[in-house]
Amino acid sequence: MQSHRIEQGETLLDIARKYGLGYNEISLKHPELDPWVPEEGLKIDIPTTWILPPTRHGEIVINLPEMRLYRFYRDIDMVRTYPVGIGRDGFETPPGDARVQKRVEDPSWTVPPSAREGFSRVVVPPGPDNPLGGYWIGLSRDSLGIHGTNFPWGVGRKVSRGCIRLYPEHIQQFFYDVEAGAKVEIIYEPVKLGLRGGDIFLEVHPDVYGKIADMHSHVWDLLQASGLAPWVDLSEAGRVLEEKKGVPAVVTNSDMPGFIPGDEWCLMLSSTIQIKGGCICSENF
Repeated sequence: MQSHRIEQGETLLDIARKYGLGYNEISLKHPELDPWVPEEGLKIDIPTTWILPPTRHGEIVINLPEMRLYRFYRDIDMVRTYPVGIGRDGFETPPGDARVQKRVEDPSWTVPPSAREGFSRVVVPPGPDNPLGGYWIGLSRDSLGIHGTNFPWGVGRKVSRGCIRLYPEHIQQFFYDVEAGAKVEIIYEPVKLGLRGGDIFLEVHPDVYGKIADMHSHVWDLLQASGLAPWVDLSEAGRVLEEKKGVPAVVTNSDMPGFIPGDEWCLMLSSTIQIKGGCICSENF
């Protein structure tokens, strides 16, 4: 985990963007701070570690509760990750599989009928007033897309009408990194498990759309399914579940053996990492 000393005039949103985070990630880590006027000179932790999400295809995964996109490169054993904004209440981004259908640079935006009250025109041309930003990646279902934004402070928040928003600097990189036909998994998983160095890690995010009836049961079911339950400190796991800070925390108990067969979940240590031998290393690219 990195650290940052707050400078004069900085907001938490500025700091989040500087470190490639969404607003949700830094506000969950530091709920006690005023997001607009945090204390100048204060040294704060920056949460830049993640557990990889479950994936069936190993290409592009968007996990809605953590508001984060993962781009897997299986041929070179690498992963890159970006924070995202998702659909607001009433326009929730739907989970499901899709493929990249088309890519458009400098897109125009056709204002949907339900949003035209706030716009003086039906089609917004490319430029600073266009909420799609400079790039549009259309998906094969539900008129969904992954795009930039003219409102960067919406990354890490529920602000869109269902589409996935990236920071302008991130969508530019991602746009040229994907091709038509790429597989996209949009999942809804507020709880992730990881193993590294003989320890079990638990990462819990808020249930942003209220889809999980009982989070305690959900965590227990995942632990049972993983086979890790006998080696988990349930008291510590309960604390992590209650806090929901969205960062990996050690929940290993004293009975944990030095090696567990099938030790293949690992932690991600930076926004671009290399996977070696099935594990995540902190080497940047």
